[in-house]
Amino acid sequence: MSNNSNTLLGVLTGTAIGVTLGILFAPDKGVNTRKKLVDEAVATKDSITDRALELRDTVVSSVESNKDTLDAKLESIMSDASYKAEDVIGQLELKLKELKAKNKKLQKS
Repeated sequence: MSNNSNTLLGVLTGTAIGVTLGILFAPDKGVNTRKKLVDEAVATKDSITDRALELRDTVVSSVESNKDTLDAKLESIMSDASYKAEDVIGQLELKLKELKAKNKKLQKS
């Protein structure tokens, strides 16, 4: 994604420089040349702004997608941990029952 952004930015910058140089060396009145420069600068700024907004939307979408994936993984881990905790509690309850039975036997002796 970064490589594409750099390439696009390079192309846009090269285009803007080429157009600017072409306008500067074109035989025209100064007023018209300056207007063309301003118009080209505005168009380039708008193009860069649009691309930046697209990149932002892509990044936000990617982050939201990854968040959903992470939330699902976290939910799965919590569920697994809950089942394992239930197994451990069951085993501890059985062990406690055995210990109580042994203790009761010892107290009768």
